[in-house]
Amino acid sequence: MKRNVVLQLTGVERHYGQGETRLSILKGADFALSSGEIVALVAPSGTGKSTLLHVAGLLEHPDGGEVTINGCACEGLSDEKRTAVRRSEIGFVYQFHHLLPEFSALENIMMPQLISGLSWNEAAARAAQLLDYMRIGHRADHRPAELSGGEQQRVAIARAVANAPLVLLADEPTGNLDPDTAHYVFDALEALVRQSGLAALIATHNHELAARMDRRVTIHDGKVVEF
Repeated sequence: MKRNVVLQLTGVERHYGQGETRLSILKGADFALSSGEIVALVAPSGTGKSTLLHVAGLLEHPDGGEVTINGCACEGLSDEKRTAVRRSEIGFVYQFHHLLPEFSALENIMMPQLISGLSWNEAAARAAQLLDYMRIGHRADHRPAELSGGEQQRVAIARAVANAPLVLLADEPTGNLDPDTAHYVFDALEALVRQSGLAALIATHNHELAARMDRRVTIHDGKVVEF
């Protein structure tokens, strides 16, 4: 089955500071991610993993090069249009779940859908489906503080895909979890990607989990290279 490239980085540059103090993080980085593919981004701290994810997710502008999402070249877009692309096409998962503490698991997953214009009933129905898919439907009414670490992260993953994005970007999504829970959460994430055709780029220090993904890449001298 032919896979479509849904995320493409071409010659991406990212620098911080000025003059002699300029720090070059990405130096002409190229990378492509296809639908239904899970890619592990494995690199030491400080090499630019988070920067790459931020640029790929349109949270930061590159200093050079282009980010293309689903065939749309994004660098020339206005901030409003970049936000629209980010909201509809990209889901984010972080090491800490960042759930809203005053809302239930169901309501946390509903939020991005309501912002996108779905009705309350439509958002609630999809959120319930996602919770069931992640095998925590019985925890729908619980607030984050009442959930385990693994449950919190599964809610965060469900929230990230609530608007059916094409690309999922995850920054150490199992970094705060014990090994058994990390595998359980990754199992749920992998099943979701395979079932939906989502494209996922996952930064991780967990080499055992990375080995389960379709490809492994790292950042070397500011470029993305295959293992």
